[in-house]
Amino acid sequence: MPNILIVEDDAKIAQLESDYLEINGYETAIVSDGSLVIAELRKKKYDLVLLDIMLPGCSGYDICRQIRDEIDIPILMVTARTEAVDVIRGLGLGADDYITKPFDPSQLVARVRSHLKRYARLTKDRNKNREESERIIIQDLVIEPKTWKVFKGERELKLPNREFELLCFLAENPNIVFSKEALFEKIWGFDYVSDAATVSVHINRLREKIEDDSRNPQIIETVWGAGYRLNG
Repeated sequence: MPNILIVEDDAKIAQLESDYLEINGYETAIVSDGSLVIAELRKKKYDLVLLDIMLPGCSGYDICRQIRDEIDIPILMVTARTEAVDVIRGLGLGADDYITKPFDPSQLVARVRSHLKRYARLTKDRNKNREESERIIIQDLVIEPKTWKVFKGERELKLPNREFELLCFLAENPNIVFSKEALFEKIWGFDYVSDAATVSVHINRLREKIEDDSRNPQIIETVWGAGYRLNG
């Protein structure tokens, strides 16, 4: 039975989330203080995190960054903020999706189910389809699909699940231009609830990590009016 960690300081909202998820076959635990989240994730295995942005102790943005530095798990942000900059910031830090308050509990359950299925599919594909692939080398960048690792020179880079999937796909198909829509369909799939603009956020995050100068990218190039191309 999938186990969901709910990080929410509003007791009524947290209980509502917990009740609907448990009715639909999930186990849940609730943490109300942001400073306790990482310790809880280290203590017990969870399958997904429902993460509120506004929290005492530590903001949801900071928690998202910390989770991504050490734990591979889907993160669904729950926020009352609807401004594009807040959404982009959350996605840029590694959140997989977001849902705004007030929300329909059935929609929340559907989002959780969708991301758990997607993550299971990604994990299965990673273990099955890349068993034979050892490494891909692009300039000073080394990608190891089998071990799910990326190195920039001697330094290992920490990439969230979808950043790694996106980089791997482009690296396995060098010098081919892919539109944002094509990349979105390939990496996120039709059941994802966001849109192709998500691709741009992840491309920018990748460039910050793998390029010598993210403002003048040499590895992942923008082909204006067409999409993106990885120069192999």
